[in-house]
Amino acid sequence: MKRNRLKSWRSLCIIAALAFLSNACISLKKSELIQPLTIPDYSQEFVNTERDSYRINYGDNLYLKVYSADVKTSKYFRSDFPELMNDSYIYLNSYKVDEEGYVQYSFIEKVKVKGLTIDEAQVAIQEAVEAYFDDVTVQIKLVNFQISILGEVKSPGSYNIDREQITLLQAISMAGGLNPFAEADAITLVRKSPNGSIVKTLDITDSKILESEYLFLLPDDVIYIKPRQSKSFGFEKFPYGLAIGIISFALSIYAITK
Repeated sequence: MKRNRLKSWRSLCIIAALAFLSNACISLKKSELIQPLTIPDYSQEFVNTERDSYRINYGDNLYLKVYSADVKTSKYFRSDFPELMNDSYIYLNSYKVDEEGYVQYSFIEKVKVKGLTIDEAQVAIQEAVEAYFDDVTVQIKLVNFQISILGEVKSPGSYNIDREQITLLQAISMAGGLNPFAEADAITLVRKSPNGSIVKTLDITDSKILESEYLFLLPDDVIYIKPRQSKSFGFEKFPYGLAIGIISFALSIYAITK
């Protein structure tokens, strides 16, 4: 009888310990990024045909500024004024690309920029301005390149991108990286489309992501990283005090009855 009780308490202790350890651990396979799941050779070069600069679309806002060594020209374009260069200032001094793909700047003729990269649009507007002024330099910046990152990252929120390209991995890094219980193999990307929205599930634990057409983000992309189902029992919210108390109590009873 006593021997059976001892076996019962020993089994209880073992089960409690195993439960604690199994719920507090995460498989490395589920958290390690860019694993060679589909491409076994680490040294292989990953070719991404989508690696291209962003092309301007209608509805985009372009910050335009004309600089000149000539004082009169600078005053005309107000480039001699102090610039605050914060997001609000840049947005308020931006110009929207209309539905036909044209941008109207000052008194110059409308310039078609839809489908052009930022560099190509800068050349086109530079040529349009040079038809009226000599010795000028045009600066262009895309001001509506904003992405949102939600869910299991250190700093979720909306981010303004100050470059023409950013990858999904860079965006996650910008948000502080993934939390321990992030579901890295099922990241949701929501992207605007002419008919509404495109929703894609991406696996950044697979090295094949480096060849995905969705690796490079576009303005207004939304990234959602959901938690794993085991999170509620894991590190962040696991009731350590209760678990340790139960195990200690079980060990005490076992020691008394031994």
